[in-house]
Parts: sequence; structure tokens; C-alpha cells
Amino acid sequence: MKFRIVDKFIVKKFLSAYFFVVGILLLVIGVIQITEKNQKIIENNLSFMDMFWYLLDFFPYVGNMITPITTFIAVVFITAKMAGHSEIIALLSSGISFRRLMRSYLYGAIIIAILNFILTGWIIPNSNKDRIAFEIQYFENPYHFSDRNIHIKVAPESYFYLEQYNNQSKVGYKFTLETIRDYELLAKLSAQRIEWNEDSGKWQIRRWELREFDGFKERYSSGDELDTVINITPKDFDNDWRLFETLTINELNEHIALLKSRGSEDVIVYEVEKQMRYASPFTVILLTFIGLFVSARKARGGTGFQIALGFLISFIYILFFWFSKTMAEAGGMPPALAIWIPNIIFSSVGFLLYKTVPR
Repeated sequence: MKFRIVDKFIVKKFLSAYFFVVGILLLVIGVIQITEKNQKIIENNLSFMDMFWYLLDFFPYVGNMITPITTFIAVVFITAKMAGHSEIIALLSSGISFRRLMRSYLYGAIIIAILNFILTGWIIPNSNKDRIAFEIQYFENPYHFSDRNIHIKVAPESYFYLEQYNNQSKVGYKFTLETIRDYELLAKLSAQRIEWNEDSGKWQIRRWELREFDGFKERYSSGDELDTVINITPKDFDNDWRLFETLTINELNEHIALLKSRGSEDVIVYEVEKQMRYASPFTVILLTFIGLFVSARKARGGTGFQIALGFLISFIYILFFWFSKTMAEAGGMPPALAIWIPNIIFSSVGFLLYKTVPR
């Protein structure tokens, strides 16, 4: 019976501290966000309700993003306080082992981890669709597609090329569509101009030429206008700023498959995002235990040193994580390894800290 009481006692303290820390940080971040965007808010004449609905999407996004660190801070705070009041020693003296105490913390961590995974995987990406659209419309500069010499694999044997594209008029210039099989060119459709027709949902090719090859034989045809269906739309040239944050896990998997089929280099960014979503719940549990190990011992000088040590460890973890993430996005490390290696290393750190805690 006392185990159940201990579980409820610790989980209640744990979750209360977590939501308190998240709430305080969100208030600070919200003030910073509004202050930073104040000029844009005035320029676009945004009302109180405009910003209210924006922050309603912004706060869950930020709160969920900082969940691993806020969990760690909450654990250090409540455990250091309990240790300072000799509550940890009292629990251990009553016959509860430290491993059994860890289970109480695990319950709280699992609740937060499951919530984090559901929010990150499905709920927040949908709210991010509105948040990102709002930021693009009011906070970011007008988007102009500026890439040149665009090469996209649109089918197993088809390769799409544009010299340049205007996303405002939805017109592309110097268009080529090649069909290649076993390194042999079978057909080449080219045109000076290609336009998107909203009514038909097809591309209109202006002043086109088609060359078809059969061995050494060539068949040539041309015309002024041709409607054609290509596995690419103007949406592929739209602003993809923070697009990965707007995709649910299912949509993310589909988008990764699409980018891989096209041989896109941008696929790394989306693979990193996918790994982060699966690693984040594990990080919550890992940092919960590290926070417990750091702060479970009663310190003579009070809890200040333990809390400071907790912040130091969390800061080192953040630096290590962002370094690995940057390496992965730069192509210097596989995404799965980059995202999981901080957790693997800090699992070893946690094991070493476990050896130092009171029994």
C-alpha cells in the first residue's frame, strides 16, 4: 500500500513541477516572441484576436519542443527539494529501495513521453499548418522561388528539368522532360515555356519539340501548345520553409518516400525530423533518470549546487544534440545515428551517475 502512496506522491509532484516549468517558460518565450515581432505586428495591423489564435498554436509547439529539458529541470527541482528535506533518506530508511523509487519517477516520465509522442506525431503538426502559414504571411519576407537549373526525377525513367521558375505566375522556362532507360535516351520533350493551368490541373507546354529515339532512328514532332500530366505541381515550388514541422508522422513518411524517389538532397532534413520524433520520448525518460541521479543526494549547502549541476548537464546535452543534428543535415552523419547518439552517450553517463546515488 505504501508503494502506491509513494507513486502518487512523486508522480503528482513530478507532473505539477513539469507543467509549472513549462508554463513559466512559455510566458517568457511568448513575451520575447511578441516583442521580437512587434514591428511586423504593427505593419500588418494584426489585432489582439489574430495574435491570440497564433499564440494558441505557438505555445503547444514550443512547449512540446522543450519537453525533454523541462522534464529534466522539473525532476532536478523536486528531487533536490525532497533530498534537502531528507524525504529521500526517509523513503530509503522505510525499506523502499532506490530502484523502487526509480519506478515512481518512471511512471511520471512515461505519461509525459506518451503525451509528447502523440503531440509531436499528429496533433501539433496539424496546428503547425496554421502557425507556419501565419508566420509566412505576416512575419516572413515575400517568397520568390530563386533556384535555377532544377533537376527532378518525376518517375523511374523520367527526368524533369527547368532553367528557372516563377512561382508568382506559375511559369517555367527552358523546360525538358527526358525518358531514360538503362542509360539510353528514349525520348526528349523540350519547350521554351511551360505554364500551369488551374482549370485542367495540367501543364501547358508552349512551342514544344519532341524527339523519340529507337536505336539510331529518330522521330521528330513539334507544335505550339500541348497539355501534359507530369508528376509535379506548382506546390512543389512553393515556400517549404519549416514544412517538416507541418507533417504528421504518416505524412512525413510519405514525403520522405516521394523525395527519395526524386533523388532529392532535402530528404535528410525530413529524415532527421522523423528520428527526432521517435527519439524525443526516450530522451524524456533518460533525462528523468539522470535528473534523479544528479539530485537524489542531500547536499550540505542546500539544493543550489544540484540544480546548477542539472542545468549544466542539460546545457551540455543540448549542445551535443544540436551538433549531431547539424552534422546529419550537412550529410556528415546518418540521421538515425546523429539523433540517437546523444541518447546513447548520455545513457552511459546516467549509468555512471546511478553508481553514485545513495542506497
